[in-house]
Amino acid sequence: MAKSSGKKGIIGILTGGGDVPGLNPAIRAVTIRALLEGYKVIGIRRGWAGLIEIIPDPAVDNGDNFQILTEDIVNRAGRTGGTFLHTSRMRPSHVPLAVVPPHLRDKYTEEINDLTPEVLRNLDFLGIDYLIPIGGDDTLSYAVRLFQEGFKVVGIPKTMDNDVPGTDYCIGFSTCITRTLEMTHSLRTSAGSHERFLVIEVFGRYAGFTALLPTMAGAASRCVIPEYKFDIDRLTELLVKDRFKNPSRYSVVLVSEGAMFKGGEMIFSDQETDAYGHKKLGGIGDVVSDQLKQRSAVFNNGTRINVINQRLGYLVRCGDPDAIDSIVPMAFGNLALDLVLRGVHGRLVILKNGKYDNAPLDVVTSKKKVVDISRYYNMERLRPTYTSFDAKPLFILE
Repeated sequence: MAKSSGKKGIIGILTGGGDVPGLNPAIRAVTIRALLEGYKVIGIRRGWAGLIEIIPDPAVDNGDNFQILTEDIVNRAGRTGGTFLHTSRMRPSHVPLAVVPPHLRDKYTEEINDLTPEVLRNLDFLGIDYLIPIGGDDTLSYAVRLFQEGFKVVGIPKTMDNDVPGTDYCIGFSTCITRTLEMTHSLRTSAGSHERFLVIEVFGRYAGFTALLPTMAGAASRCVIPEYKFDIDRLTELLVKDRFKNPSRYSVVLVSEGAMFKGGEMIFSDQETDAYGHKKLGGIGDVVSDQLKQRSAVFNNGTRINVINQRLGYLVRCGDPDAIDSIVPMAFGNLALDLVLRGVHGRLVILKNGKYDNAPLDVVTSKKKVVDISRYYNMERLRPTYTSFDAKPLFILE
């Protein structure tokens, strides 16, 4: 299997974590450029999962775990959303016994197993010289591990939360913001018709970019984000005042899924954790809505205000990419190939200060990227701080 029809070698590409619009354009960009430069391209299915499920035997059909990419294949998918290579939240360094592939269960018997040796063995079996993973900080943190093991890796950042350190932009963020604006404005008609509060829960586990930026752009009057534990009475008071000032008698708040009440913690839909130790978030919008309704009478002359409560969820990550999430993935893919052609690896392609660049791959594990509330969030008014935008990035929040 290690034999290559590519004159220069073989490039592998995979997508991990949540799907976002822009993944397929990135796969297309990498593939088209690589083929033109004389490489063969292999797409790994289901992210890191495909690399532990391969059976390194030429007699075995591994078609469920990888495919040879051609110009025709990537052109068909390149304008669409999602990822045709599929995705998973597999973390090869921390594989529970229950999900160890059947052919490896005699070898790996611990409750949690490090299957990195199998990943390296399968990369060698496929003859892959360079691997280009596209993902968020979780997916890319394992890419750092592979690089530390000596494998040649070039990462591409993607996540609608826009929270990968080292880059101002991650694939998927623009479409998420665009959809949030569109859907919030659409829901205003119902909120105004019924004179209610409108509570919209958006993505954002640790970082509030997906709530703060749409609010800054006029989607809402208030937002609550993970970086600041908010007082529900203060939020209620502000929304009642906003509603009273509005001729249509409604007000809007965007709620990050990781937002927390003062004195409280994150709200989870269940206690099960994924491979990276994250519990599934969901429900803060429901709790905020219930509390707003209960407390609103205190600030509204004894009369409760009803609530429209909507969780946007997968509606902002499905479907086709917008213009930015079509252009940036194209550029990121070509930047990755530029590095490969120069023999450079252990890097992350980035967009910084309005310019495309690259940074050390391990920047993704060096820190957390969150909203600087001292610069961008008014903690008293629970809304963005509007200051000079001079020399700020396209999406303002650094």
